[in-house]
Amino acid sequence: MANARLLTVVFAFVAAGLSVTLSGHHSFAAYYFEDQMIDIEGAVSEMEFKSPHAWLHVATRDSAGKETIYSAEWANPTRLERDGITKDTLKPNDVVRVWGSPSRTPSDNKLHLKRIQRASDGWQWGMNRRR
Repeated sequence: MANARLLTVVFAFVAAGLSVTLSGHHSFAAYYFEDQMIDIEGAVSEMEFKSPHAWLHVATRDSAGKETIYSAEWANPTRLERDGITKDTLKPNDVVRVWGSPSRTPSDNKLHLKRIQRASDGWQWGMNRRR
């Protein structure tokens, strides 16, 4: 009987651990309209080079001069490093154009980054990029 209880406890801990691990990653389609594409242009305000996904924050201005910060969810830093991208690739105030899938909640000002281009030197990453 004690072995059965021990197995039940062990199983419960393993199941709890698996559920935390599995819920840690999400489907981009659950948060973004993956069949749509928008683009924004502005200055990098911050780059978060962390797991599970890097984030690029870009400050844009509308025709009235009102600033809006867009947050672009990027790939995992390990994948980005394979593409030659580091935490220092993009700096604050770099002017960039970003293409991505818009958030399912427009007021979030988020997108799933698909492509980026830096204006100063033409550097690009993403779909149909040329280096």
